[in-house]
Amino acid sequence: MSNLEASYKLIFKELSKISDAENFYFKPIKPKISDLELISLTILAEFKSIDSEHQLFREIKGWEIETKIERSV
Repeated sequence: MSNLEASYKLIFKELSKISDAENFYFKPIKPKISDLELISLTILAEFKSIDSEHQLFREIKGWEIETKIERSV
């Protein structure tokens, strides 16, 4: 596990302690990635100064969250 992935999991764990729900509003079609996971990934990118989506997707290649992200949407 990389330091980046460990940082992501730490951010997600801390956000999970704060929030009771994974998703903040009702969605008729359940998304693959929860709102908390998405917010954690965004915070990680800001913290590590990752400016582009392309660079972020290169960094998360091989993580379990990579399969949850649908880039076409």
